[in-house]
Amino acid sequence: MQLYLTVTPGDLPGAGGFGVRMAHVAYRIGPGSVLLRQNLLLRTQGGLLTLSDVDAPAIGRPEQLARQIWQECGLRGYSGVLADFESAPTDDRTALLVRLRAILQANRRRLYVPEVYGPRVPGATVVICTALSGGSFRQRLQEAADRWGAGHVALDVQRLIMDFPLPSPTGEGTPLTAPELEKLREELQPSAFYSRDLCARYFTYTQNGKSHFVVFDDADTMRKKIQTGSAMGFPAAFLTYPEVKDLLRDILA
Repeated sequence: MQLYLTVTPGDLPGAGGFGVRMAHVAYRIGPGSVLLRQNLLLRTQGGLLTLSDVDAPAIGRPEQLARQIWQECGLRGYSGVLADFESAPTDDRTALLVRLRAILQANRRRLYVPEVYGPRVPGATVVICTALSGGSFRQRLQEAADRWGAGHVALDVQRLIMDFPLPSPTGEGTPLTAPELEKLREELQPSAFYSRDLCARYFTYTQNGKSHFVVFDDADTMRKKIQTGSAMGFPAAFLTYPEVKDLLRDILA
C-alpha cells in the first residue's frame, strides 16, 4: 500500500521530513474550465495532483480541463490525480472525471474519486472514509472491496474524535479537536478501551447528569486501519497532514 500525506504548499516544509509521498492540495477549477495552481514551487515533483471543486464554476469544457490536468501531471511527474470533490455529484464534474480517467489510464496513472462518484466513473479508485462511529470497520472495508474490487479502493484515514450523548437516537455526535480531547481526558481521567468493531478507542463519562460516549483515534488505531486496508489489497491510503502531524511519527513507526 502506498501512503500519501495530503498537504498544502504551506505544509511542505513540515511534512517533507517524513519520507512519505505527497498529495498536493494546490489545484482548483477556475472560470473558463482552466486549471488554477496555488503557490507551488517549480521544483515540487512527484506524488499526486489534488484537485478541489470548492467554489468552482460549472465545467463547460471538460476535455480542455482534463488535458490541462494531464499536462501538469507530466510537468510535475505526478503518478495520478486525487479528486477532492466536496459537493454533490453533478454531470459536468462527472464528465471531467470520466475523461480524465481515460487519459490517466492510457498513461498508466490512477484517478482517485470520492465514494459518491464511484458509480459514475467506472475504473476509478474509490476513496472511502475510515472514521466510523458505529457498525464494523472491517465489514465496511469488505463491502467496499466486494463492490469496487480491492485494487480499486483507497482509504481516507480521517482522525475520528466524537462525543455522543447517551442515548443518541439520531446517531449524531459533537466533533472534538485533539486539544479538547486531551483536556477532557486530563479532567476526567477515564479508562479508555479499544473497540475491535470500530478499530478505535472509546470511553464514557457523566456530566451534569447526562451520559456521554467518546470515540477517538490515536496513532495505534490509525496504523491498524492502514494495515487492515493493506492486508486486503487496497493500493493507497491518505492522511491529512495538519490533522495528524502530532501523531505522524508514531503512525509511521
